[in-house]
Order: sequence, then C-alpha cells, then structure tokens
Amino acid sequence: MAKVLVVTSGKGGVGKTTSSAALGAALAHGGDKVVVIDFDVGLRNLDLVMGAERRVVFDLINVVQGDAKLSQALIRDKRLENLSLLPASQTRDKDALTEEGVARVLNDLRERFDWIICDSPAGIERGATMAMRHADVAVVVTNPEVSSVRDSDRIIGLLDSKTEKAEKGDRIEKHLLLTRYDPARAERGEMLKVDDVLEILSIPLIGIIPESEEVLRASNMGSPVTLNNPSSAPGRAYFDAARRLKGETVELTIPSDKKSLLGKLFGRRAA
Repeated sequence: MAKVLVVTSGKGGVGKTTSSAALGAALAHGGDKVVVIDFDVGLRNLDLVMGAERRVVFDLINVVQGDAKLSQALIRDKRLENLSLLPASQTRDKDALTEEGVARVLNDLRERFDWIICDSPAGIERGATMAMRHADVAVVVTNPEVSSVRDSDRIIGLLDSKTEKAEKGDRIEKHLLLTRYDPARAERGEMLKVDDVLEILSIPLIGIIPESEEVLRASNMGSPVTLNNPSSAPGRAYFDAARRLKGETVELTIPSDKKSLLGKLFGRRAA
C-alpha cells in the first residue's frame, strides 16, 4: 500500500526541499518506487535540487486542472529509474490547487508508487495545507533554534486538526527531522540541544542531519546529497532516517564528516 508522506515545517529555509529529495533518493535507492511532488507553486525549487529543471514541460497544476496527463508531467530521474518528480508551476498561484484535483492526482499516484513524498512550502497557507491534507505520514523539519521549533509546533497542531485523517478521528504518524545540527555549538548554548527540541515538540525523532557544506554542494550540483555523496555525514544521516521511516530499528547517532567519529546520543533510539 502506497504511503503519502508530507515533508513540512512552519519556517522557511530549514531544509524541507533538500530533505524531500534526499529521503526520496534514499528510499528509491533501497528499491522502493518513489515520486516526489513539489507543492511550492509559484517558486518551484525541487526540480533544481534534483537536476531536472531543463526537463520540465508540464507540472502539478497542469495535471490538477486536466491540461496534461499524469504520465506527461512525471519526470523520471536520470540516476535512479524508480525515482520520479512531479514539479510545481512557476507561473501560477497556489489558488490553482483544488482539493479534488490534488486528491485525484494522489489516488492515481498511489497505484504506481510505494512512496509519495509531498514537499510542502513554508507557512500555513494553501500550498502547505494542500500538501498535508491527504498525508499518512509527516516529517516535520526543524532547525535547533527557538523560532523554528515554535513554528514547527504550530504545524504539528495543523497536522492534528486539518488533515483528512484528523477529520476522521485518526492521528497522522509524525516524525521529527532535526537539520543543521552542530553538537559543539549546542554544548556552548549557541543552539538548542536535541533533548530541548524533543521536550518542546514531543514527537519521535527520525534523524539528525549535521551542519555540513555537503548539503549545499549537492544542491548546487542538482543532485540529492544521498546520491551526490552518500558516504558524507548528511548522506548517511538521511539514509538512516529513510530506514527508520520503513520501520527499521537503527541506532540514532550524529554522523560526522571527521573520520571514525560518531556523536552518539546517550544510547537514544529512534521511536
């Protein structure tokens, strides 16, 4: 049964798009059929991160409004045959997204893929609510800073009230992905520690992505970090997070780019 996963946060710039691409590539690398959808209508960055910007002809809005078939808009990744992208439109606004149209597209995708990853825009406007509306699973991305965590707490409230599952009395499965984490800076009090973030948000931690230039380097290369440099610290962290998404028990560590160095979180394990 296909799972619809929304990658979301309240604050912009925390790494949702890079995380959507990296998790999608990691899941596809493991053999699953994966499609990543860009819901950031009007901006559209996921195609850049995945190196497909020159191949966009039709987009999500074209499919939602019936101007193109789903098969015409899907872009198959050049490196992984079982990874696809459904890009956003740069020329339309988010009001072009209709609940019925999005539901129809997702139902069609459920028949073709194992994972449908919805890359949500920041904030709580229409694009974000459409991205989370039909989700089975949510990955809430946050940085270890107070404003980012506070905004993520607001998003958790929306996931528990505005989704289709919530309206049926069910709870959406939620996971926390902590990005741009630096253990040394956290010890100096320059950013929140992992336990501080967990105490505020109270959802299971699925991964800690360390601060690393490899993430930006991969984005500039048009390749998810899990493909561009899978052995890098963020690459390894995303692969472990993908395994946890699939239900595997993986010890939770903070991978480091320094050789033979792993920052362990006091034996903490992912929920």
